[in-house]
Amino acid sequence: MAATTAPKSHSDIWWVFLLEGIASVLFGFLLITRPAETLVALVIFLGLYWLFVGVLELVRVFVDDTVPWYWSLIIGVLGILAGIIVLRHPLFSAIVLPTAIVVWLGILGIVIGIVAIIGAFTGGGVGSFIFGLINLIIGVILLGAPIPAALAVPLVFGALLLIQGVILIFYAFKVRE
Repeated sequence: MAATTAPKSHSDIWWVFLLEGIASVLFGFLLITRPAETLVALVIFLGLYWLFVGVLELVRVFVDDTVPWYWSLIIGVLGILAGIIVLRHPLFSAIVLPTAIVVWLGILGIVIGIVAIIGAFTGGGVGSFIFGLINLIIGVILLGAPIPAALAVPLVFGALLLIQGVILIFYAFKVRE
């Protein structure tokens, strides 16, 4: 007869939540107090990650036949190229990557806004219209000023990480009891 293990409860792993909370507070604090330096460091790690994944995908071309080889080749080459570009130009990448995220979010905001407004006129109601209008306005604002919005990205993420970290720390001590 196979032995079964009881599932762990949150009180058994309270320390995981504590560590996650401490890490969130630390990164949040760094993003708020030293946004440029922290963003450049994160971009460098992202470049190293892309380079590493690219190399692994090229290895996968030869050892994994569950995925068509050309997908691994494409992902590998793109990963290596992206990693090299980011690592050779970290300051430029620290501006371009958040700006690209802002542009993507702006486009999503406009698309979601338009779809929600159309949905409002086809039976979605006033809530759908307001939701769509807010998304549309946010999308236009983001696309209208992507660089200033990108400069706010580290501060926004820093604030979110601080809030998340404090909540996780309180939760860790709550479930520990």
